[in-house]
Amino acid sequence: MTAAFSPAPLEKIALETYVPPAKPSLIGMSRAELAERLGAIGVAPAQRKMRTQQLWHWIYVRGVQGFAEMTTISKEMRAQLAEHFTLARPQVVAEQISSDGTRKWLLRLPSGDSVEKAHEVECVYIPETDRGTLCVSSQVGCTLSCSFCHTGTQRLVRNLTAGEIVGQIMVARDRLNDWADRETPNGNRLVTNVVMMGMGEPLYNFDAVRDALLIVADGDGIGISRRRITLSTSGVVPYIVRTGAEIGVMLAISLHAVRDDLRNELVPLNRKYPIAELLQACRDYPGATNAKRITFEYVMLKGVNDSLDDAKLLVKMLKGIPAKINLIPFNPWPGTAYECSDWDQIEKFSEYIFNAGYSSPVRTPRGRDILAACGQLKSETEKLSARERQALRAMAMTD
Repeated sequence: MTAAFSPAPLEKIALETYVPPAKPSLIGMSRAELAERLGAIGVAPAQRKMRTQQLWHWIYVRGVQGFAEMTTISKEMRAQLAEHFTLARPQVVAEQISSDGTRKWLLRLPSGDSVEKAHEVECVYIPETDRGTLCVSSQVGCTLSCSFCHTGTQRLVRNLTAGEIVGQIMVARDRLNDWADRETPNGNRLVTNVVMMGMGEPLYNFDAVRDALLIVADGDGIGISRRRITLSTSGVVPYIVRTGAEIGVMLAISLHAVRDDLRNELVPLNRKYPIAELLQACRDYPGATNAKRITFEYVMLKGVNDSLDDAKLLVKMLKGIPAKINLIPFNPWPGTAYECSDWDQIEKFSEYIFNAGYSSPVRTPRGRDILAACGQLKSETEKLSARERQALRAMAMTD
């Protein structure tokens, strides 16, 4: 059954802009910004580089939560730092742990305005035998209105700052006691991979996402390799090549359809950037090779996009792009016109793609018992409608 089509807005307008606190957190600042802030509180130019490196190490390698813990810095300097700055992260409002080990946190963002409501976003940790993936949000709500995505039903409140994006990773390491040494082969790390697949469209918050991911990938800090960071976009074409050039992380495309008329319905942004333009941007993506393939995400919707003809066209249209295809079983919610494809149809679809030479894993749903899909915990906490309490966007790549 094909869902009835009702045009959705291509892009929402943010309701708010970020209001910085009087005493800012140093989390999310680049080295240049840290040096500038130190200069503003009177640190001599000759000392700024050294002090910046000290702060960088204590914040991103050791994960300290207060300046008093920075024992290589003098007490006087620690007091001066505490007078002007914080190391505040988002606050954990709710934590749920699934029977499969998946953890989900609802995080409240520090508000810089006593009148402004403190906003909340979600972050999910998915442990596996060989990795631990953290799914991170980039917006409060979402710019877009994809018809099958729960977050797409929410308003766009505002973009997150670089500090609020990095802060999600800091909170995860805090909660998992993941600030261990890096002397062992995997550094004793539980969080080894990051995916920008949580709430929001990352490329409509490009500058903050770029700045945050450069900090996450910094070898002298959080130290997660760019090959272990994946940014997922619904297809904001002008920023795709910039993502490869300026961030250099792995790319995932929320594709979900092989015809423009259907993708216009599922992903309304397609009306602005149709499939041909999107795929050309993928062909132009810097660094895309067989070793760094672009992932195409494809949610399986019964009778909508799951025919063998769809599979054949998918293979044809991706020719020449180093690609793998993640098939995502749809997680239905009350009132939706969509249904999940039958399992045998998913297997036939996957088999055709595999035989054509593409990796085509079926993404295993994780954390369903803790509302692990995007937007669910926030909706449950806010006691929203039944429709909004159910999510369907898959939260993390598992291969």
